[in-house]
Amino acid sequence: MDLWPGVGNPAALLGHIADWLAGYGNHATRRTYAEGLGLPTRPAEIDTWAHAARDDEWATVLAHYCQVLRIGLAEGPQARRPGPPPAAPGRLRRWHWFRWCAAAGIDPVAATSRHVKSWLDALAVADAAPSTRDRMLATVKALYAYLAEFGVVTGNPAALNRRRLGLTAAAAGTSSTVTLTSAQVRALHATAALPRRGASALDTHRAVAVVALFTLGLRVSELCGLDRADLHVTRGRRALRVHGKGGKDRIVYLSGPADTALTRYLVLRDDTGKAANAAVTRRQQGTGAGTTPLLLTRTGRRFQRQAIWQLLRRVAAAGGEELSVIAGALHPHALRHFYVTTAVEAGAQLTHVQADVGHSSIDTTQQTYDHAARDPARSAVDLVADTWHGPEPAP
Repeated sequence: MDLWPGVGNPAALLGHIADWLAGYGNHATRRTYAEGLGLPTRPAEIDTWAHAARDDEWATVLAHYCQVLRIGLAEGPQARRPGPPPAAPGRLRRWHWFRWCAAAGIDPVAATSRHVKSWLDALAVADAAPSTRDRMLATVKALYAYLAEFGVVTGNPAALNRRRLGLTAAAAGTSSTVTLTSAQVRALHATAALPRRGASALDTHRAVAVVALFTLGLRVSELCGLDRADLHVTRGRRALRVHGKGGKDRIVYLSGPADTALTRYLVLRDDTGKAANAAVTRRQQGTGAGTTPLLLTRTGRRFQRQAIWQLLRRVAAAGGEELSVIAGALHPHALRHFYVTTAVEAGAQLTHVQADVGHSSIDTTQQTYDHAARDPARSAVDLVADTWHGPEPAP
């Protein structure tokens, strides 16, 4: 039975991928990249691979891959179904690079730029946004740069001109990321605190904590990667040690609402015994001691990015008229954008905002602000209208 359709030497390829991922200090980043390539990142997803072959080399490589991503294996044999690598569900799941290659019978080691362009075309047909295609291409490009450096491939097929591919056009104008108002964020926070059908008190406190923590400008991968030990006190104030891109850590101070929401959630979680359950989960997942996640799912596991997206969308959908216009487009990065734009407009120095959100360059912070939809108060549109139409009558 074909272990990995199209791949000549699955063990060798997975071994190189694991070594490449291990070069990233943040395990949440490792999981994000693996997921973006179409590889399994959860025990249930990887289990079919674990029991697909009894080859010692494959077992050793798979164990290394699991260690790098902190994935534990389920107990007992599972039925193996032939097909592409198992991966998390999602709208673009079929078009993740390795899954697309497997479906097309292409060995990724022998892929050419023509194959990569065909893959990008398939993503476009699947209505993947230019920014999504650009991000997925960047991940594939980074992997192949590593493989080329070690002689696994002769060149980088993903080293394409992004401008010619139409993937950089959006960067020249206003960002497509929804720009939230303070009133909408306030409504999102308040809605998260409302009882929901089927939700326990702990579920509600967790939702409030997630929303409040996102108002600190965190990336979704950073939020998922936080451990209980990352919460500490520095300079007399509670803060989080956030593990950002490129293995760079930063200190993020808790705002009043975030501190309150997180404290209430953790107190209730401890009282209901979830922390004890987490220790069992930790042993099952092979994550080692001292890595209890800061946020736990109902089953005591670490949150994944998709679950965070779904939680925010559920809260927004229940938010009534105030949130109805953005409920379908809301995603974690919108709250990160909110932090940057609101901080700058409130008079914060760019260097301080850059440090808060972990941008590698202050230019990125400036671009995030410049590309956001401007506050209506910064527009002259009403002044111009008044010159020819006059002010609107009072209601």
